[in-house]
Amino acid sequence: MTYEVELKFALDDRATVESSLRELGAQQQGVEIQRDHYFNHPDRDFALTNEAFRVRNIDQENRITYKGPIVDTETKTRKEIEIPFAPGARTSAQLEELLKELGFRPVHTVTKKRTIFALDWENRHLEITLDEVDEVGNYLEIETLAGEDDRESARDVILKLARHLGFHHAERRSYLRLLLEKLDADGQLGE
Repeated sequence: MTYEVELKFALDDRATVESSLRELGAQQQGVEIQRDHYFNHPDRDFALTNEAFRVRNIDQENRITYKGPIVDTETKTRKEIEIPFAPGARTSAQLEELLKELGFRPVHTVTKKRTIFALDWENRHLEITLDEVDEVGNYLEIETLAGEDDRESARDVILKLARHLGFHHAERRSYLRLLLEKLDADGQLGE
């Protein structure tokens, strides 16, 4: 079983963090625009079960992702299943229509510009992203994949890197939750 182990932090000074990452040997992998179309299950509320189900579009590339409940109190560690499917906007729209026909309810779309870095640190491969999330703000994410037997060591490496970069207060809410809370506070939900 593969787990995604991640931490996310509000990002105020992108230039300093980017410089620190480069000093550690992080290599920029690219910049992409991601559109995540979230759905809720027909018979249970993913907001209550701490699960996530989305269709992600990156240019013409498409992926469907399920994220299980969080299994760690310090990081967002959860089972993740991600499957690429045929490229193109039409294919993605067809899958979304299929999900609706099966009873899945669209929740919202989160759009972000993601700058991706790779870093091998403390004997672990990490993906570090600097995210500009529409209507939400700027964030740093540190992520790695782990098996059942090395989840704790993965968590410890991520926590250590976060502290090294000067981050101490992780944001445990998802981008979707942050966006929905902002829209609700602004009176824009349900319009």
